[in-house]
Amino acid sequence: MKFENVDVVKEANVYFDGKVTSRTIYFKNGGRKTLGFMMPGEYEFGTGAEECMEVLSGEMDICLPGETTFTTYKKGESFVVPANSKFKASVKSYGDYCCSYKES
Repeated sequence: MKFENVDVVKEANVYFDGKVTSRTIYFKNGGRKTLGFMMPGEYEFGTGAEECMEVLSGEMDICLPGETTFTTYKKGESFVVPANSKFKASVKSYGDYCCSYKES
């Protein structure tokens, strides 16, 4: 899949000492996504807007808000994180992802 007619922020979003990076892309209709990569590690992320995260390759174990156990998501699978919440990610090898934001 490729995105056309988008604006890309060239500077990376860098988190957790460089173990997680992403680039933001904006669509002409006002939509926003990030394309990112996670190295092995344990992470906790906070959300502003609702996010739908699609795993492009690799896999990640995710503990969503209100849950006490982790669920493994692999290539082609996705999950939704509510706005203004936190979720945990555990990555054993790597995780390549696309995050779509629901703007209010």
